Amino acid sequence: MSTQQTRDGSSAYTFDDLAVVMGTYNEEDAIGTVLEDIAAVTDDRAEVVCVDGSSDRTPDIAREHGATVVEQEPQGYGVAVREAVLTPERPVVVTTDCDDTYPMDRLPDFLDEVNDGADVVSGDRLYFGAEEMPDMNKLGNELFALLASVAMGKRVHDTTTGMRAYRREVLQKIQWTENTGLSAELLMRPLMRGYDVRERPIEYDERKGETKLDPFEGGAAIAKSIVKVAVEERLR
Repeated sequence: MSTQQTRDGSSAYTFDDLAVVMGTYNEEDAIGTVLEDIAAVTDDRAEVVCVDGSSDRTPDIAREHGATVVEQEPQGYGVAVREAVLTPERPVVVTTDCDDTYPMDRLPDFLDEVNDGADVVSGDRLYFGAEEMPDMNKLGNELFALLASVAMGKRVHDTTTGMRAYRREVLQKIQWTENTGLSAELLMRPLMRGYDVRERPIEYDERKGETKLDPFEGGAAIAKSIVKVAVEERLR
């Protein structure tokens, strides 16, 4: 960590204050690599929480790597990730996916942004072109960002990224309601409530294992969540 103090002069958060969380479902091909990367980048000091509904060896591999595993019946992406972000007690929580698509070497940069005053730091996969992302997924994510920007009246570039850092107090203060559309909600509600939300470019790699999201059914659910969240926040 390069930052030793926050902008107001208080002690900076370090890896000892960091929790990295994820929802996991049948990701035995990738979960070990992700956890090894987190341990290497954070000197094995970050807490790791996996909320899991797998039928394969994913939870066993996670425990072997020192992660806390919260087991639940499979109920969808948002249910797992909502449980994951609310479980840790460390003051900074980073979400990621367990398919080895996100750059864990950016964890220090995200933590530095929080120490600089950010409440939410959101990884923008589309900035560099997301060449490893299927074309249909890329188009969908661009359209989600456009829809959210219009609905909120605030420009965003990647509403459905799985890699973000949050101050834990933000996660605790907001009631999260969405399932498939939770990633968009986790960006939109803090932004519309005036929190310091920053999007930062990140690289995005080809996923390991099979995707679990149906592009058409899932896409419709995400779009519906974006509109719903924007209307609810405008009416607060």
